[in-house]
Amino acid sequence: MSASLPAVLPHDPVIAGDDRLAPAAPQPGRASLSRALGPLAAVYIIWGSTYLGMRFALEGFPPLLLSGGRFIIAGAAVLAFVAARGGALPDRRQWKNIVPVGTLLLVCGNGFVALAQVHIGSGVAAVVVATMPLWMGLFAIAAGERPSRREWLGILLGFGAVALLSSGKDLRADVGATLFLLLAPLCWAAGSMLSRRTPQAPAGLMAVAGAQMLAGGAVALTIGLLLGERVVGMPGPRPLLAMGYLIVFGTIGFAAYTWLLRNVRPVLATSYAFVNPLLAVMLGALLGGEELGWSTLIAAPAVALAVALAVTARGR
Repeated sequence: MSASLPAVLPHDPVIAGDDRLAPAAPQPGRASLSRALGPLAAVYIIWGSTYLGMRFALEGFPPLLLSGGRFIIAGAAVLAFVAARGGALPDRRQWKNIVPVGTLLLVCGNGFVALAQVHIGSGVAAVVVATMPLWMGLFAIAAGERPSRREWLGILLGFGAVALLSSGKDLRADVGATLFLLLAPLCWAAGSMLSRRTPQAPAGLMAVAGAQMLAGGAVALTIGLLLGERVVGMPGPRPLLAMGYLIVFGTIGFAAYTWLLRNVRPVLATSYAFVNPLLAVMLGALLGGEELGWSTLIAAPAVALAVALAVTARGR
């Protein structure tokens, strides 16, 4: 739960990598909808397809080495791009915030999904990960915010759908994989909330996103090696192509999400969760040959509806 990078938002200096022109502290919610369309399209479409891409890549790479390798390559490329354009790189103060954010998002969030997808289908994984905004809603409630009835309805419906999914065969293939998958959206929500509080100056959003990928990738790779993960033999064409797709298009999606977190309301930044599970389930069935149980067919639209209810209630 990654075209050239400037294509994400061609006229925005932060995403284009020119941090010299970027505002020192962008205010969440101030960007217009027209400026947000490009990043929204990236997280809607790209992130919905990366679950199947991850499943294909796992045919040739172990899960944590897959996550670590792709994010180290992507993060280093982004930081090199920013430096080549004369942009500022993160300073020591920013790195202190970047490392925990990168670990939560890309090790505990994305890495846990990779561990789960060794045993669980891509469509099912996407449905569970789509509950991330519901966890953000619970965090907000714990912090003292008062939820509306509509938000409570969305939270209860969403977690009820995951409970239903857990009762079916699609999510009972492996207890450990299921636990990793259930923890992934919780960790991603925590990392997202922490990311919004990361000091922005002097480095801009593009440099911060690249640093988060580099830090998270390094942690994932280290853990994978310590656990004994190794790439055995030369991966075939499909996992290699899938790895390349995750590096390039996953980077675009992550950069777009980082921009959305800083520049639009949370309801809009997390709205990708309406679309991702349905698209991932479709792609998994059509292109990945995944068999879908009755619990997945019911849970996927139920989770999408639940997230829509919860985050639109917060937006209102």
